[in-house]
Amino acid sequence: MDRACAGFLLEYDGFKVVLDLGYAALPQLLKHCPDGEVDAVVVTHQHPDHCVDVSALARVRYYQARDAAPIPLYCPPGVLDVLRALEPRPDPATVFAVRDLADAGEIGPFRLETALLPHYITNLGVRLSAPGVTVAYTGDSGPSDLLAGLAAGSDLFVADATLQGEPPATEPRYVMTAAEAAAGATGAKRLLLTHFWPGSDRALSVSEARKVFAGEVIAAEEGLVVAL
Repeated sequence: MDRACAGFLLEYDGFKVVLDLGYAALPQLLKHCPDGEVDAVVVTHQHPDHCVDVSALARVRYYQARDAAPIPLYCPPGVLDVLRALEPRPDPATVFAVRDLADAGEIGPFRLETALLPHYITNLGVRLSAPGVTVAYTGDSGPSDLLAGLAAGSDLFVADATLQGEPPATEPRYVMTAAEAAAGATGAKRLLLTHFWPGSDRALSVSEARKVFAGEVIAAEEGLVVAL
């Protein structure tokens, strides 16, 4: 199947920021940014399906644009360890200017806000705001009261919708159903569901979310472009 894991490109006034870059996401990115020409990378957490292709991006930049300035990489602690384990040479810290995502207040033209959301490891949801547009993204997350604040007033809320149907009865919870993602999206104008369980019927996830969320609901697909 021609599927990729998490990877989103947000462009504003010519500034390009990548949100996560998991398995098979780099070829999709290179269709829009030849030679890996991006201005910043944000990684929400260190699970490989969200960061492994950052290593591949480092290789592209090292060989195609060796003299270019390091790309700012905003991430929680631990992501750099994963990248070094994947490929220690070139050292990712020489290709990227690594910065703690929790401490960053701005990324290019965007004001950045983060929220520590429930997951198996440290995961920071992000909210990026520039004049006239706001995009929020959960990374991976279980249900949380913080989701409403992350989504409020956003033009696009990108949310983990791993599961379908009734939520599991077990606690704690570290991923969401489509309906739970929709409940967390209250206040957003548009909801983009992502992080589907392999083999899931995405149309079903959209249908379940629409029962809860009054705005437009979209399922993430490779190559999807959303104009804001």
